[in-house]
Amino acid sequence: MAKLEAGISQFGSLEQRVRRVEIASWDECKLPSYYVSAGRPGECAPAVICISREDETGAMLLGRLLPVIASRGMAALVVAYDDVSTSRHGRSEILSSCLDYLTARHEVDASRIGVYGEGLSAALATESALADRRIAAAVCDGGLWNWTRTLASVSWMTETSHLLDDHLASAHRSRLARRLKCPILVVAGGRSIVSVPEGIKLESDCTAARIDLKLLMPPLAPTPAGEFENFAACDNDIFSWLEQKLAHTSAG
Repeated sequence: MAKLEAGISQFGSLEQRVRRVEIASWDECKLPSYYVSAGRPGECAPAVICISREDETGAMLLGRLLPVIASRGMAALVVAYDDVSTSRHGRSEILSSCLDYLTARHEVDASRIGVYGEGLSAALATESALADRRIAAAVCDGGLWNWTRTLASVSWMTETSHLLDDHLASAHRSRLARRLKCPILVVAGGRSIVSVPEGIKLESDCTAARIDLKLLMPPLAPTPAGEFENFAACDNDIFSWLEQKLAHTSAG
């Protein structure tokens, strides 16, 4: 925390934009979070709920995303995967409380709230977008994780090694993506829970069904030891997409 706060202070005016908050849910439980204000007094800004990876604290994600969020004129609410996934109550209800918190803030445009998750949090982001129509854009897994896990369970219980017919699988994914009702960005490859072939197939199916889904594969950066995933460039691409999709207030 000391290193994080020291890093935040180096951003100057951003230091005044970051604070720790607790999100109250319907049963009066508290979810520890970090709120980053948009930094534009008098303006109604978009906001993004950011859920950390399963191996990452909320503070770690905040430290990583601050340079990306700082200049975009958007607010952010950062929560930890462990705090959401291990709750005694429904995960969707917890994330709905995050939406309640943001919509109650005068500086946030309630019609322009997105959700972002990576790793297993991408599946949480999908659940949140399915459960709450207030989500205007989702960086998620498009439902692939739960679908793949269901197939594996069926295969294990029936002692069969084959998967369901590809046409049935494609139809299921397309139906789920259609239920999301908002633009979708799926990150595939690297540390993502979505494989590149899965992501390409899902994007193809959604394009055919005229569903607004885009696939992003993290760029690689060369080093003397070989190539590695360029997380900074990927984060920038993700928030550029969110900035674009949340750029305009909905009618009314």
